Amino acid sequence: MSFAVKLMNWYRENGRDLPWRTTHDAYIIWLSEIILQQTRVEQGIPYFHRFVEAFPIVTKFAEANEEDILRLWQGLGYYSRARNMHKAAKMVVNDFQGIFPNTYEGAIRLPGVGEYTASAIASFSSNEAKAVVDGNVYRVLARYFGIKEPINSGQGKKMFTEIAREILDKENPGTYNQAIMDFGALQCKPRNPLCGDCIFRPECVAFQEGLVGMLPVKLKGKESRNRYFHYFIVMEHDQMLMSKREQGDVWANLYEFPMIETADDMSMADLMAHADFIRYFEKDTVLKVVGKQVKHVLSHQNIYAHFYIIGNPHALKKKKKSWNYHYYEKIDKLAKHKLIFSFLEKNEHLISDK
Repeated sequence: MSFAVKLMNWYRENGRDLPWRTTHDAYIIWLSEIILQQTRVEQGIPYFHRFVEAFPIVTKFAEANEEDILRLWQGLGYYSRARNMHKAAKMVVNDFQGIFPNTYEGAIRLPGVGEYTASAIASFSSNEAKAVVDGNVYRVLARYFGIKEPINSGQGKKMFTEIAREILDKENPGTYNQAIMDFGALQCKPRNPLCGDCIFRPECVAFQEGLVGMLPVKLKGKESRNRYFHYFIVMEHDQMLMSKREQGDVWANLYEFPMIETADDMSMADLMAHADFIRYFEKDTVLKVVGKQVKHVLSHQNIYAHFYIIGNPHALKKKKKSWNYHYYEKIDKLAKHKLIFSFLEKNEHLISDK
């Protein structure tokens, strides 16, 4: 029995029941694939339903305001995905007459769509014989064939792609692709894979040679840099001061509290003596720490955030152009990045008690 046949037999009994698997609509499949990038399925499902409800067809997505899209996206991170989705939807309207492309060659032209996503769209929506190669697939192939080439090296990517194409079930590529991804997610897991009852145990090179914990191999990326953010919560009457981030840095165009970034971590006393603090706040500023320092990990960046309440709002002597007051009831409608979104969720009383 071939690898593909054994795999799809396993899938028929063990495959996940996911909402986007009931359709061949390329637009809906695209939504699910972009949402699930860098996101666990369990976390992505509520966002998928939210986006389908808000934008049931691609033309509605194209017509949407970017801030509304970012607000629906908040909490998922990697906000460039949402911006690229908006660009892609507009491109579908302008270049594809509003019909979402269901072929690899059509989908690969869209912003934010790479080889994996284009293959997924094509195979799931039109059964085009394109092999998907994501993290789950890399892991299954690396262990099954005992491949020690790093999955993130040029040679490794080429090797895995060629193998994936060779063993793809050309008659049922959509089902096969779903099967191998589910097998990696449910059976051949990164940690504690279920080798004991694995259908491929007799021929799996990694299992036979004791390499399961070592494969797949991945080259180390560049070291992350540390950044230190100090957020100030300024509330006056029924308004809160918010800042809209600029282009050219993380979280572009998303809202947060007024913030000062320092080169190193600082105590409250050192922060109040910092030149930027003195520029914006008076000497008699009353600061109150809210919670502990929060660490937020991004690609190649570690954000360490402190939050302070300004006890005497009149101590604000100067505002940046990006700092503006917003009524409390409007704060929820602002598109905020995860660090701020999560903070407000945990500290609802800051607004609700006012």
